[in-house]
Amino acid sequence: MNRLSVVDEMFLRAHRGMGTPIALQGLWRTADPVDRALLDRIHEALRVGPLGRRVVRSRVPGARPRWQETGWAHPPAVTDQAIPTAALLDWADSQGDDLDPETGPGWRLSATELAEGGCVMSLTCSHALADGRALTLAIDHALTGTPLAAPVAGHTDWADARKQWATVLGGTARALRRGLPPRPTPPVDRKIMSAHVLPGRTTRSAIVQVPAREWNRVAVARDGTANSLFVHLIANMLWNSGFQEPTIVASLPVDTRDEPRVDNDMAMTEIAITREDTPASLRRKARAAYEHRMTSPGGLPEELLQVIPDRWAAALAKGAGERDILCSNIGTLPDSLLTLGPHPCTGVAARAIHPGLRPDRLPRTRLSGYLTRIADTYTLSVVSLDPEAAHSPGLLTKRALADLELTAQSW
Repeated sequence: MNRLSVVDEMFLRAHRGMGTPIALQGLWRTADPVDRALLDRIHEALRVGPLGRRVVRSRVPGARPRWQETGWAHPPAVTDQAIPTAALLDWADSQGDDLDPETGPGWRLSATELAEGGCVMSLTCSHALADGRALTLAIDHALTGTPLAAPVAGHTDWADARKQWATVLGGTARALRRGLPPRPTPPVDRKIMSAHVLPGRTTRSAIVQVPAREWNRVAVARDGTANSLFVHLIANMLWNSGFQEPTIVASLPVDTRDEPRVDNDMAMTEIAITREDTPASLRRKARAAYEHRMTSPGGLPEELLQVIPDRWAAALAKGAGERDILCSNIGTLPDSLLTLGPHPCTGVAARAIHPGLRPDRLPRTRLSGYLTRIADTYTLSVVSLDPEAAHSPGLLTKRALADLELTAQSW
């Protein structure tokens, strides 16, 4: 659809400072340098693809903003000098700056050589443009031309406004007949003001690769699934970091697309995790949770957030989908991502980063995990949003994997 969804607009408001800033990122490692001509060809394919668009707002009250193709793009960003491998994730974290889905461009392709050999390529885009699955579809389309679902033609602004107002007014009236909904209690931002938290270092990251055969063996041995083992792992990492609460609430994104579309086509659900939970019990909890998605407060229509002023909508939706941990299983990536031109990839990862996140406005989420599989490898990306955590994500990941008798290769 060429109109923004409720979820699109939530991420757009976050991008504009009314929420937690989020950008999606894909990372590719190769054993040898990627030549500039190949990078330029990938960049050009992305520029004319579905990421080459921006948000255009309507002057008609109630009409949703729409997407407009632009072809705008930052030029490919290549570092002048190779960086140490130890600085790889710091470099990757910095690739989310200066993205704007309204004035454009909302995405960036960049690359750097590693001093110890090899290369890393990054594709980063504003979450308003795409979710994790959509980012993989966009790069697959650019690399191989894999077809994508065509955008659905939208209504005129006046027709869209009439439809939106009818939905909002009718849905609100039905909700009010059931009684006045309770006023939602907005979450309180965590404020970290410790002197040792340096500006721009509010998040820390780790990426590891685990053989799929080993991951699945451990999951099956515990009567779980690859996904429930993932959730179990991230919860244990949070407890190992010093989290004191007896229960951890996890948010679980659910891919809702029925066609390959580059957009935010997802819903959120949640589960409560205790220290007694196992991959087996989490498997049952997750299965039940997927049948009960998060909804707007009091049964009010979610489209309400699209017809009221942005700051009201931001206040009403503050913290939506944010829980103690985020466990985003992006799923199996297409095999086309295993190579960049003639270069085999030694690693492929997908995750979210948080450009501009301030220590005095941290979300409830303390730890985010992103799981992908490609060929015979699971890749786990971990992002800590707790600057005062006693341990780094790398150490937490190694400990949690060791507890499960899993070995991993760190990026």
